[in-house]
Amino acid sequence: MAKNVNDIINALPVGRRRKIEKRTATLVAEEMTLQELRRAREMTQIRMAKNLGVAQKQISEIEKRTDMHISTLRRSIEAMGGRLSLIAEFPDREPVMLAGIAALEVRTSFRPAGSGSMTKK
Repeated sequence: MAKNVNDIINALPVGRRRKIEKRTATLVAEEMTLQELRRAREMTQIRMAKNLGVAQKQISEIEKRTDMHISTLRRSIEAMGGRLSLIAEFPDREPVMLAGIAALEVRTSFRPAGSGSMTKK
């Protein structure tokens, strides 16, 4: 009979299982959707919308996107109290933090859905 992953993990010694669970929690914490990050920061869509000066519906739409402008992502992170950093990773060298992309000083504002994503103020 084939074993599933739970059977294999349950057969491990308790110490090993705890180590695996701890590492799993760390890995899960390192990757979140924008929505999960907002929730982890204990922020509602309404509060985030207020911080960004947009309607709550636009926050919902942003969180559903799989592709967005870096400026939209940067503003969203800043509205949660964070700072966006971009890291390039290559197999043959250490990771490199990209400069001048996430920290643009150009202020942007949201446009209503369907009229393009961002405009300069």
